[in-house]
Amino acid sequence: MKPLIDNFSSIAATYAQYRPESPDEIYTFLNSKLQHFDAAWDCGTGNGQVAIKLAQRFENVYATDISAEQLHIAPQRNNISYRQERAEQTSLPNGSVDLITVAQAIHWFDIDNFYNEARRVAKPGALIAAWTYSLLRLSPEVNKVIDHFYNDITRNYWNKERKYIDEQYQSIPFPFEEITTPDFRIVKQYNVAQLIGYLRTWSGVKRYIEQKQKDPIDLIVNDLKIAFGNHEFIEVNWPVHLRAGYIHP
Repeated sequence: MKPLIDNFSSIAATYAQYRPESPDEIYTFLNSKLQHFDAAWDCGTGNGQVAIKLAQRFENVYATDISAEQLHIAPQRNNISYRQERAEQTSLPNGSVDLITVAQAIHWFDIDNFYNEARRVAKPGALIAAWTYSLLRLSPEVNKVIDHFYNDITRNYWNKERKYIDEQYQSIPFPFEEITTPDFRIVKQYNVAQLIGYLRTWSGVKRYIEQKQKDPIDLIVNDLKIAFGNHEFIEVNWPVHLRAGYIHP
């Protein structure tokens, strides 16, 4: 089985503060494709951003992650059961869930073994949905700085799994009855400090600091301030890429 990759335990609080939440339209879409709402499994739940949304509709939500630090700060609800378990081996009962969600995480998994686990815990005809958001887009001036930071400064410090996000999850195997999904996006308003806070959650930034003992954001902070110009806030867009399909025995 693939070794565990945990890039976010050490920055759990920063991750919770600055990572954007998935758009509500994703949950509306997924719910429209389901008939039963007894149980959902949010795999790689992190700090519970998706689990808390699923709990509004499902009777029970199982939310698993390998990071105790992330789970510790996840919001608590009576119908959410948080469990520190890896995606490929859980304590969920056979044939127990109607929906399996994986947000911004499936590229870290041992995908074949995760899919075997998904088939085991899914009810016949359950829906599995995996989504990611790709590189953020702002104004042309800020995009130029971000692109340089991503493509030139931090490029060699990302895990190889990052390529799946660059490829918008289209290269990830998906052996299910796939359905057509609409385009989604996340939209927020950021000032410079918020943008820098978000960039600090990048696993490529974390690995850069670990390996070079320097903060790569120091190389672009002045350029970011210049690119913002007189704007206190700038609209930030993340394209969201969703793959979803039904699991059959």
